[in-house]
Amino acid sequence: MDENNKNLILATALSLIVLLVWMYFFPPPEPPAPTEVAPTTEVAPAAPATGVASTPTQAPAPAGTAAQTNAAPVEEDAPRVAIETPRYNGSLSLLGGRIDTLDLIDYRETLEPESDLVTLLSPVGSDNAYYALYGWAAGAGVSPENVPGPNTLWAVESGETLGPDSPVMLVWENGSGLTFRREIAVDSDYMFTVTQTVTNTGDAAATMAPYGIIARHGEPQDLSGFFIIHEGVVRKSDGELQEIDYNDMPDLEYSERLGARAEIQEVTESGWVGFTDHYWMTTLIPAPGTPFRSIAKYDARRDIYQTDAVLATQTVAPGATISATTQLFAGAKEWETIRAYQNEGGIERFLDSIDWGWFFFLTKPIFAVLHWLNALIGNMGWAIIGLTLIIKAILLPLAYKSYVSMAKMKELQPEMEKLKERAGDDKQKMQMEMMKLYKDNKVNPASGCLPILMQIPIFFSLYKVIFVTIELRHAPWVGWIQDLSAPDPSSILNLFGLFPWDTPDPGSIFFIFSLGVLPIILGISMWLQQKLNPAPTDPTQAMIFAWLPWVFMFMLGSFASGLVIYWIANNLITFSQQYAIMRSQGYKPDVFGNIKSGFKKTPKDSTD
Repeated sequence: MDENNKNLILATALSLIVLLVWMYFFPPPEPPAPTEVAPTTEVAPAAPATGVASTPTQAPAPAGTAAQTNAAPVEEDAPRVAIETPRYNGSLSLLGGRIDTLDLIDYRETLEPESDLVTLLSPVGSDNAYYALYGWAAGAGVSPENVPGPNTLWAVESGETLGPDSPVMLVWENGSGLTFRREIAVDSDYMFTVTQTVTNTGDAAATMAPYGIIARHGEPQDLSGFFIIHEGVVRKSDGELQEIDYNDMPDLEYSERLGARAEIQEVTESGWVGFTDHYWMTTLIPAPGTPFRSIAKYDARRDIYQTDAVLATQTVAPGATISATTQLFAGAKEWETIRAYQNEGGIERFLDSIDWGWFFFLTKPIFAVLHWLNALIGNMGWAIIGLTLIIKAILLPLAYKSYVSMAKMKELQPEMEKLKERAGDDKQKMQMEMMKLYKDNKVNPASGCLPILMQIPIFFSLYKVIFVTIELRHAPWVGWIQDLSAPDPSSILNLFGLFPWDTPDPGSIFFIFSLGVLPIILGISMWLQQKLNPAPTDPTQAMIFAWLPWVFMFMLGSFASGLVIYWIANNLITFSQQYAIMRSQGYKPDVFGNIKSGFKKTPKDSTD
């Protein structure tokens, strides 16, 4: 077997092995199965009951505290304040002042135009309740019933509907000289600003600590369970990023003080903490430079996941007022929106809340270029093709050296055959002669593998970008491709829609046989690229090469359409580059001749 074929087989086998390993560890995600969750009537997590700067806990407060007062109305009877913004429909409950009902106007559950809006936050009593709660932890000399808690019924002091230009002020008096106010404002995107104030009209000083809570009852129903994407707690603590998956939270160390599994971090300068799902996120963000206690915890008794941001204890003297401001991000993980909050809003490294993965040094710039191209072209599918052109242009010097080397090796084929004849069975001699031949002609036999090796991390990074970023979700290309983050919906099993029967769902094991138009084009493009070179003379090698494009076609058929588009574009550009470079070196690939010879049967060698 000549060295050129060895290198081609090595490179192809390597890429196939990597892809097989990738398919094993990172299979295309199955659609989440619907789960039935019984409605619950339990109250929200209780506020801290005692202790200076104690942390919010989900354990019931001691008897007589606000968390157990029967005077508070149940959730469904509590009055509400509407939330109306360009991007939200929702409301906040005056019971606890919880922000607990949010629908995202710009996003629907499916591609159907009349499908339900994506619901981000839901009140207590609904399936998978998910909400934000604020309050004050009672400190020394302050009884827990004298601070507002989850069941405190607030009154509206000013404002009617919460919107970008119309904040709402809530008020509650404890009857012991303390008046609590909570101003809630929201911008035109996804950021709330919550300012809590306490005015002391009594005769004694009062000590307490402001806090914010994000709580969700049970795991999210649409949890993908696909570990290429992080879903669970995400937080930044003085520049350090930490991620805790939902399924890892029950394994956290048990905290007697909090009565739950928890992990606590003391933040001295700046940070944020919250929950991230595939495309959505809620995050508590204290003002930059504000020390706070960042808590991630899980209460197994009530199956509640919770993140807390507990600010430093403050003392309000008689006649004085204290305040604390915290932001709440609740919305879609849009790159441009989050980047604006980071760069213009001063939220340190907020873009890290998007799961860029191990290859962040590739995924971040790849997506930045993709986003720029999409803004320029107006179509994410064409942007992917444009990105492919840019990547191939960057790798062109490397590809040029590789293809020049391959062309020279083709010219050396007669010399290599003569070396084999002279060396006979002396493999060491043949190897030495071949290395001398390569050196004299300045040929690197390994250079043919380099472009493929370079493509592997780029391919994985683009896969991550397409799967993780919301900009690809429900993004159309042309015709039948209306969601670049999903597999090609067409299928050869019904002749691409000509027959009226259904095809296997993406979660089915039979979906691999439901080839769409794009995977078939991918297989053809790989097959065409092979025809730049004659088929190997060895029958085994020829068979492997003949099957390889169709194996890849089936393997990538269930991948996201955007990734398949990238691979097709990459193959076609590679074909053009290789053809032009090989011709420039005096070697003229006979593509049509190689195609024609590929259909001819190779006679079996006779052993007679």
